[in-house]
Amino acid sequence: MTADWLDIGWLEQIPVRGSRTVPVAGGEEIAVFRTGDNQVFALVNRCPHKGGPLSQGIVHGHSVACPLHNWNIALATGSAQGEDKGCTPVVPVKVSGGRVLICRASTLKAAA
Repeated sequence: MTADWLDIGWLEQIPVRGSRTVPVAGGEEIAVFRTGDNQVFALVNRCPHKGGPLSQGIVHGHSVACPLHNWNIALATGSAQGEDKGCTPVVPVKVSGGRVLICRASTLKAAA
């Protein structure tokens, strides 16, 4: 079975060390991040601590700092780092031909 991928645009449309959001069913959002070394990650746009919008946080290395309480979330795993505990769901993402694609099945789970 092949994954069903949703094309969300060109890699260059995501700022380096920044993000963009993609709305999904149920009012949920996926935050798609681009790191300084041009790797791309996608997480549900909700900090596990108080639900802060991770897409508005500061990307440093392969982490994002939540804008509400500065929790650091690993982009690859969605896990809070340091002494903080919690996890944000990760959405599979890939770049193909300069286009960024997220796994449609995962976006449906995020909305559930």
